[in-house]
Amino acid sequence: MHLHCYVWSGIGAELRNEAERRPPLPPADPGPFTGSPLPPMRTCDWLLKPARRIDASPASPDDALAWLAERHRTAEGSFLRPADEARIGLGFRLETAREALHNGVDVQWGIWLTGGRFLTCGVVCCSPNRHADYRCPAS
Repeated sequence: MHLHCYVWSGIGAELRNEAERRPPLPPADPGPFTGSPLPPMRTCDWLLKPARRIDASPASPDDALAWLAERHRTAEGSFLRPADEARIGLGFRLETAREALHNGVDVQWGIWLTGGRFLTCGVVCCSPNRHADYRCPAS
């Protein structure tokens, strides 16, 4: 198994456009999904996006956690509800992400930012992924 990291930040209301967030059936027909910058509804479906959407391919779960922590810290000044984020805590987020990744489970964080923006960061387990039998987008 290896990992791929994905990030999207944009106007949160755009997330309502589910047609661009769900891959069409059958997966062979890309429809608007692959060209859309929007994050998928299911974390594993990031693997159906073009390889250029991969933000990082960490060598280990610890490297993926460092990537998540950096994305979190970068956005910290724009959190819509910083007190709520502080209650959750980056340490708790990283602890649960570590457990998930070590068990082969994808991690997806979503945080509301000021100005109606939304940040989503995902770490996806690849080859294999426990939720979908997709080929690696980087191969």
